[in-house]
This record gives sequence, structure tokens and C-alpha cells, in this order.
Amino acid sequence: MTGHRPPSEDSSTDVVRWAAFSCVLVPVVLVWYGTSLAGATGTALGLAAVTAVCRILLRRSERGAARLRAEEGAPRRGRHHRSGTGVRRGGRHTGGNTPVG
Repeated sequence: MTGHRPPSEDSSTDVVRWAAFSCVLVPVVLVWYGTSLAGATGTALGLAAVTAVCRILLRRSERGAARLRAEEGAPRRGRHHRSGTGVRRGGRHTGGNTPVG
């Protein structure tokens, strides 16, 4: 093994591998049990599409989790993690000493 990957990446890679394996196995089993070749092909294409979407979502989730872990280690500023000075929240702010009437 040349490099160490985080456990989440290993598990998502395993999930994608099993899904790809099922994209091949399911149509073979369907043809074996008498389903038409066209039906088995359609099933294979559907499974491949679902697998591709799931892979994209897994990768996006992994990137988001990695970004979150990186942000947790970064120092934060201010009481409510805001940067800069003079940041105000809500309420009504008038200019200077002008009376509100």
C-alpha cells in the first residue's frame, strides 16, 4: 500500500465498487432467469445511472466533511465567529444623535 486513505474514503470506494459489480451481476442474473436482453440492458443502464449519481453525492459529501474538519481546526474570531469590528445585528440604527420621532 503506497498511501493511507481515511476510513470514510475507503468505505465509499467499497460502496462504489460493490455498486459497479451489481451493475454487471444483476443483468446477468436477469438474463439467466429468462428476462429479455433489452430488459436486462435497461436495468444495467438504470443501475449505472444510479451508481454514478451516488458516487457524485458521496464525493461531494466527503469534500464537505473534509472542509468542515479543516474549519474546526482554524482559529475563530469574535464572540459569534464574525471577523472585523463594528458588526451589528438587527434592530433600528439611526444616524448620530438624531431623535427618533
